[in-house]
Parts: sequence; C-alpha cells; structure tokens
Amino acid sequence: MSYVFEPAEHASVAVAGSDARFPVRRIFCVGRNYAAHAREMGHDPDREAPFFFTKPCDAVVDDGQTIAYPPETENFHFEAELVVAIGKGGHDIAEADANDHIWGYAVGNDLTRRDLQGIAKDKGRPWDWGKAFDNSAICGPVHPATQTGYLETGSISLTVNGDTKQDADLADLIWSVREVITILSRSMKLCPGDLIYTGTPAGVGPLVAGDVCVVSIAGLGSVTTTIGPRDSL
Repeated sequence: MSYVFEPAEHASVAVAGSDARFPVRRIFCVGRNYAAHAREMGHDPDREAPFFFTKPCDAVVDDGQTIAYPPETENFHFEAELVVAIGKGGHDIAEADANDHIWGYAVGNDLTRRDLQGIAKDKGRPWDWGKAFDNSAICGPVHPATQTGYLETGSISLTVNGDTKQDADLADLIWSVREVITILSRSMKLCPGDLIYTGTPAGVGPLVAGDVCVVSIAGLGSVTTTIGPRDSL
C-alpha cells in the first residue's frame, strides 16, 4: 500500500519493566466518577449512568516529560486518574467478565483547559476544545494486570511542587472499573489498545509554567510532568 505522505508514528505508551510499548488505539475518559469531585464541579453525584468523552490517541505523553502550557487558556487544570489499558476486545461485555479484558493499569493525568470546558458547557457544546488538545493525556508505564492483580482499592494522589492537591482512594469511584468497561462496551466495541481514564477525585486545580505535577497510585508508582512556557504553536 502506498500513501500520499508518510503516516504518523503510531501512538504508544511505555510498559513497566519492558522495552516494549503499548500501542494506543483510542482514549476514553469517564466524567465525574468521584462523588466529591462531582460536588466541587457543582453537580449532584447521584449514581446516574456515567458519561464519556474522548481524547486523540496522540495526546498521550510519557512520564518525566516537560510539556508547554497550552494555547487559548488561562485556567489549565490537573486531574489525577487511574488508566485502564484494554488488551482483549469485546462488545456488550458482562460485568463478571470485564477483568478478562484488562491488560494492565497506569497512572494518568487528564489535563484540562477548564475555561474552554466551561464555555462549552454553558453553550451546550462538546468538550473537545477543553479536553482533547495536544499533550493532554499524561500516561505512565502500563503495569500488566498479571503482576498487579485487579485494582479496586488503593491510594490515588497528586502534588504540585510538593504540595498535596488531591488525595483519595480508588474505592471511592462511583462506577467501578468493571462497571465502566461493561457500560462503555454497550455503546461500541472495545478493542486492544484502548485506554480508559476512569475519573478524578476532588481537589482539581490550576497549573502554571514552572510547576512540577506528580500523580501517584498505590502499586503503580508515580508520574511526573513539568509545565513549560506557553506554547506559541
């Protein structure tokens, strides 16, 4: 097969303890999946059906990188998240079988242009400009579930310049990882390489140039991101 120009390199993230890379197909994110975060964003955390948004696969950024402060925002936020890496595809997956589709887990940071997200909400528009921008999906090395077991509890925290901003437990998820996989798979077929960012705890807040942001999850280690000067494009 020939192309009119050279295709972009396939997006991927690191695998813990290996030189291999995990190829990324799609990125799904769960909105408001911790009750305290739903409240801080002005919403009732009742257990209504979860909703999802997406990011482009090439938005992923490895651990230890410096990323530019993004354009068109004055309110750039961090969001610590557990990332689930799908290794086995499926449609309409039963909750009892959901763990069979998990290849592994990673530490994530769902970076957000909060002001642009807010404008979109007010106008009833999609969240893409607030969520799906370049370098917006920090993802640490994927740890195989065969080594970690299936994560349902454990500390999740985030610091900025050493100060703790988010501190919760995976057990606080409104919708568990297995439930999220089941519900998402009812709408579309999940495929190997899909990443699911499972939601963020309370305490989200702004980042500025020069900040060092560290997300940690028990059993998965931590991911560090430094914020550089504004991106001039």
